[in-house]
Amino acid sequence: MKNVITTHNIEVIGETKAFEVAVTLTYESDSISVYTINFSADSDFDPHPITIRWKIPAINVKGVWKPTTDFAKRIMDDWELDHMESRISVDSPIISLFGHDDTNTLTFACSDVIHTTKLNTLYREEDNCMYCHISFFTERHHKIKEYEAQLRIDKKNQHFSKSITNVGHWWSSFEHLKPIKTPDLAKVPVYSTWYQFHQKLDIQELIRECEIASELGYELIILDDGWQTIDENRGYDFTGDWQPERIPEMKDFVKTIHNTGMKLALWYSVPFCGKKSNAYQKFKGKFLTEEHRWAPVFDPRYPEVREHLIDLYTSALQDWKIDGFKLDFIDEFKVYPNTVLTKENGRDFSSINLAVDRLMTDIIKSLHAINPEVVIEFRQKYTGPAMRKYGNMFRAFDCPGDAVMNRVRITDIKMLCNKTAVHSDMFTYHHNEPIEIKALQVINTLFGVPQLSVLLQKATKEELSMIRFYTHYWKAHADTLLNGTFEPQKPLANYPILKSHSKKLTIIGLFDNYVIDFNGKTNRIDIINGQTTPNVVLNSNNNFGAYHCTIYDCMGQKIKEYKVMILIGVVQIKVPVCGLIKLEKNNNS
Repeated sequence: MKNVITTHNIEVIGETKAFEVAVTLTYESDSISVYTINFSADSDFDPHPITIRWKIPAINVKGVWKPTTDFAKRIMDDWELDHMESRISVDSPIISLFGHDDTNTLTFACSDVIHTTKLNTLYREEDNCMYCHISFFTERHHKIKEYEAQLRIDKKNQHFSKSITNVGHWWSSFEHLKPIKTPDLAKVPVYSTWYQFHQKLDIQELIRECEIASELGYELIILDDGWQTIDENRGYDFTGDWQPERIPEMKDFVKTIHNTGMKLALWYSVPFCGKKSNAYQKFKGKFLTEEHRWAPVFDPRYPEVREHLIDLYTSALQDWKIDGFKLDFIDEFKVYPNTVLTKENGRDFSSINLAVDRLMTDIIKSLHAINPEVVIEFRQKYTGPAMRKYGNMFRAFDCPGDAVMNRVRITDIKMLCNKTAVHSDMFTYHHNEPIEIKALQVINTLFGVPQLSVLLQKATKEELSMIRFYTHYWKAHADTLLNGTFEPQKPLANYPILKSHSKKLTIIGLFDNYVIDFNGKTNRIDIINGQTTPNVVLNSNNNFGAYHCTIYDCMGQKIKEYKVMILIGVVQIKVPVCGLIKLEKNNNS
């Protein structure tokens, strides 16, 4: 049975006699409504899928934003059944419908970011409406007696990114979802070993790379897969023990890296326990599955499994004096076909999602007790609101050589995670590409924290000049780029214009052949030309007067200085491909 008090004509689908479903409007103000959804029964019950659904007229809907759909932001039809799944370590339970003018049409989100839900919004051709839904208990679940969550619906007329960002603030307001502090080290440019070295790590080469990277403005190296094994097959057979087989004098190595001016973080694949490890024999029978294509997956519902993982990280932090961790593959903690969902035989949780929450909470608490400034990187898709409780660096999912995808993924993460540092995937490129095209890989990372995976010892002087110029530009203006008011434009066109502004500075990234609407809100406006054409067109509805214009190429060479008038109409500014325009207001004009 159901009890529905609603202004959105909410339906409950999948009713049952086993438990009652109540949907109650608990808050409504300023085009925002919050509903409380409650499942309850007199005794423990096996929950089965329940769907909460409502519809709106498809008026001013250009596309649909979801946290990790990348280029696929089109409208889906109701006969397409590929719904978005969200749980503690996968995505976030939010969907936003945006209009043809980038305004919010409707944004809805669920407060339960731990358990598994499925969401979608679909176009029905019979009535030209968008049908929105969220489904609970869509996977096998242990018995419960009660369940409660909130549904937030936002129809406010504002830029769609603001509605998404406000959901992030809403999640942070729940006591059990308070984000951890983002230390300064999480907001510095990063050198990653992965794309250039993979598992073939060489100590002397790494030291030399750090010396060059430090001079270019990089302050942290992430030592990726390979430090723990001499096996180079890119597999996970030797995960689980995490002894520095390739770099046996790890403490001395870390000290040497510190002497180059760099800090160091180590990569760990958290859930995997390879069959060639000692840990595999020790924890036999305490895996969620042994049939994973890469390696058996630890079952975090066993206290001794959690203790083993925590000891690995605390020992590394304490004994080797490292500065952080890249904790990978958290999303592989999940229900597998043969996973038993009971609290017995030594398991102190029946829910895997709750056990993951306990594991990660205990990890960060233990690490903070040793070093409160430790950095923890998580990679998309485990960049949702619950993960902000344990991680302070969220990185775009792997997209080597794909500048556009890197920009899109940075933007999608950034709108949701507020003060948690958003990092690019490591930019890389073919060594024979022209310098301007190489620069495209760099400048598409600038609205996040840049990560690099380029073999610097073999880089040309041009490459080093380009990387140095834009890295030092980023560092000089990181506050505006990371903490300024962020406005991504045209999501269905992959955000060809990105803007971020602080009190005195506006930075605009132009990544395709569009006209920039000039508003002159700040005295200085920087425009990064991410196009492959050497001009930028500005359109103004007001007479802003004279600006001092300075043009740089992608290597930081000053090309030209002159006065430009920004008046009603359009003005074209010539600038090299991947170059930079600095416009500073002439207050005497």
